[in-house]
Amino acid sequence: MKVAIMQPYLFPYIGYFQLINSVDAFVIYDNIQFSKKGWINRNRILVNGADAYITLPLKKDSDYLDVVERQLSDDWPLERKKLLNRITESYRKAPQFAAVYPLIEQIVMHEEKNLFRYILNSLQLLNSYLEIGTPLVISSSVEIDHSLKAEKKVIALCQALKADTYINPIGGVELYDKAGFKAEGIELQFLKANAVPYPQLKNEFVPFLSIIDVMMFNDRESLKRMIREEFTLN
Repeated sequence: MKVAIMQPYLFPYIGYFQLINSVDAFVIYDNIQFSKKGWINRNRILVNGADAYITLPLKKDSDYLDVVERQLSDDWPLERKKLLNRITESYRKAPQFAAVYPLIEQIVMHEEKNLFRYILNSLQLLNSYLEIGTPLVISSSVEIDHSLKAEKKVIALCQALKADTYINPIGGVELYDKAGFKAEGIELQFLKANAVPYPQLKNEFVPFLSIIDVMMFNDRESLKRMIREEFTLN
């Protein structure tokens, strides 16, 4: 049983979906503290040949709330139309725009104000488009001691799900120790996405943008190949 555990991200980069597809269960943290510096409510798309941020505006609230306790801003109904206009202007000439835009519109226009549930819906729809069948497990639904932190919490989640392998993005190399996992009967592996160039109109290639960018410039078969092949595990 292979498991991965991640925060919920807005239109994440392709490595996130490679990770989901590489495991038997993908745990999404809902009961983890929201971080302004992360990718929970923002990502990058291509605008005029350069990377630019797109962001979900949030209601002002305590910095110590969990993701599931955060809400989209009251002006989101207006802001989401601006977001769709920005995506349209950036990608209207992309070869897959007609095929992909209806999905993006469906995701953005989803009538949910809770940040976690909004992003969860987007990931479910994106997985369906990308033909990824891995179950998504909400972290708070797993019976563990949720006061545990860092590696101890990850190991507890893996054990509760009867995992023998835990796969983490390559950025976790400095956070997690293979020996610590092995002592608990769990093999720790790291996934590194390959920066596979693809034409972005006439622009110089910008890697690791939001999945929106990858979908706009690659057909379904190319997407499936990239998700299933263009990464390394170690």
